[in-house]
Amino acid sequence: MSVFYHEGKQISCEYCGSINSCRATLPACLPPSRICATTPPMLHLKQLSRDFAGNPLFTNICWHLKKGERVALVGENGAGKSTLMKIIAGLAEPTSGEIQFARGARASYLPQDGIVTSGRLLFHEARSAFGELLAMEEELHRLGVDLEALPHDAADHDQLLERYGELQEQFRHRGGYTMEADIGTVLKGLGFRQSDWYRDCGEFSGGWQMRIALARLLLQQPDVLLLDEPTNHLDIEARNWLEQYLCCYPGSVILVSHDRFFMDQVCSRTAEVWNHTIADYHCSYSRYLVQREERVSALREAKRIQDDEVEKTEDFIRRFRYQANKASLVQSRIKQLEKVERIIIPPERKRIRFHFPTAPKSGKIVMELKELTKSYGSHAVLNGIDLVMEKGERVALVGHNGAGKSTLMSVLAGAEFQSGQRIPGHNVIMDYFAQDQANVLDPGRTAYDELYADAPYDVVPRLRDILGAFLFTGDDIHKKVGILSGGERNRLALAKMLLRPSNLLLMDEPTNHLDLFSKEVLLDALKSFDGTLVFVSHDRYFVNALATRIVEVEGGSLENFSGDYEYYLRRKEGQVSGGRGQVIQEMEIGIENNQIPSPLPLVPQKEERLRDREEQKRQKKDEQVRQKRLGEVEAEISRTEKEIQRLEDEMNTPGFFDDPERGVASGERHAALNAQMEELYGEWEVLSG
Repeated sequence: MSVFYHEGKQISCEYCGSINSCRATLPACLPPSRICATTPPMLHLKQLSRDFAGNPLFTNICWHLKKGERVALVGENGAGKSTLMKIIAGLAEPTSGEIQFARGARASYLPQDGIVTSGRLLFHEARSAFGELLAMEEELHRLGVDLEALPHDAADHDQLLERYGELQEQFRHRGGYTMEADIGTVLKGLGFRQSDWYRDCGEFSGGWQMRIALARLLLQQPDVLLLDEPTNHLDIEARNWLEQYLCCYPGSVILVSHDRFFMDQVCSRTAEVWNHTIADYHCSYSRYLVQREERVSALREAKRIQDDEVEKTEDFIRRFRYQANKASLVQSRIKQLEKVERIIIPPERKRIRFHFPTAPKSGKIVMELKELTKSYGSHAVLNGIDLVMEKGERVALVGHNGAGKSTLMSVLAGAEFQSGQRIPGHNVIMDYFAQDQANVLDPGRTAYDELYADAPYDVVPRLRDILGAFLFTGDDIHKKVGILSGGERNRLALAKMLLRPSNLLLMDEPTNHLDLFSKEVLLDALKSFDGTLVFVSHDRYFVNALATRIVEVEGGSLENFSGDYEYYLRRKEGQVSGGRGQVIQEMEIGIENNQIPSPLPLVPQKEERLRDREEQKRQKKDEQVRQKRLGEVEAEISRTEKEIQRLEDEMNTPGFFDDPERGVASGERHAALNAQMEELYGEWEVLSG
């Protein structure tokens, strides 16, 4: 059965009105909110249970999802998040219970990895998401051919014409004419260039394969969208686009993600798979963390009270079990004890706990690049760049995939380049965590042997402690590297960075395959590191919390932003540097410093008369401008309507979409005209008001 929390208080299930049987978990409960009759859910899980190898993952879950809700599904690794999503998608069977969808609703699931597509062009693969629309398009084409060949006075002509008209209206209403434009929007948002559209899907690597699968899923627009780590293979730009897309998604969304910033922006509800059930919090992920601590503290207190009561009851039974005059009381206590539902508190989450070794002292300038150029063939990835890094800085490299972040990182680490200078500072001791660092570990070694191979003599006695800090305990240290999961290999690669002290850390995607809790501990460790850090990460919360400077890699050049990631975004949007706001700020500073004289006040009556006269002139002029613009907008609306009608007539001609390029261009033009029409009507309403 599900438990729901709001502002730290336990409430009833919003759909069925049920409440957890143990009311002692929190001191106060809100009244039930039964809304079954007014808002039936898009998805309802009824008494759902799932066992794995004899152990329960979750038991008797009662949970619902309303239309348009976006839910973050969280929990420890192995808690059953992916299993639950597969059950909802129909890819796995529950041990017991049932799943109910709203009438006609369907769910689609994006797994973490393992999807490979080949044998079809990217554009055609994305277009396959519109199966029903393509079937309608095919029928429209067939009907058009039949109508051309059929005489007007034939018996079937009117019936075919009526069917053609109905089908055409359905095709238009469901977005058939904007299909190609929608495909272009999604592919571009996920980072595909237009030149990629006509490449075979088999040419794309694993990360891009997952983007193809995500694009196809988004274009299908299922009623319940199930996303398991959708941001794993996306750069920051693609994550930003997907975030905006999901915020406006018309259906319901359930997602699992290790990107805290992404969840906070997209989801307004957090469901935690914990203690074999779902604990529901109607809040963002950040707020959930606070409420969860309150809930667990209350649960511990409830267990303490229950344990005290149980101990008193058991003590009473022991003392009076063999006294005849107390027999009825003893039996009553035994029955009472049997009915008690014991509160079970799961063990504390395992977390990585570590600190980087104290950084040796370095010079003020840690690394300097002068007029440096790095090329691959004729393509200059870094073209005459200059970069200076000072002691104690935490520099984040940002930019789209392929911009050259990893190339710059490798150059800083000592890779070859064509021209320019790379000047390390005084007493710089560097450690480099490459993007594929976990893959360069020897798969034939055990976790212990992998550390032992690179450990200095004086560190060997502490190797087990270091491995324990990264959750390699007991027999785990004897596991072969080749059978470790991606997260375990990443943790082992990070552990190797503790073997020797350094004062310059170069880290390319250190958060890959780490869960949210491991990221938090890595973040804390890097914040306390007293050396210099340069890193690349697609986790925006991680970047924003850690970086003191942002370096954007774009078009072979670098641009510096002194501040965190949010400051960088504001600068990119033009909200910090330049513009009227900065001018006003500079004038205020000048006045305070007596560099700009403050204006003298006018005589009040004269000032008022001048202001009234100027206001009348302004209003008269504004009315003339409004009337003129109103006429222009009405004329533009008329012209745009005619253009849309002409384009739709052209697109309705038989065989029009036989030419894919013409179809794409016309679809984009149709979408642009409709968007223009919406803007014109919006402006017309403002002007008319």
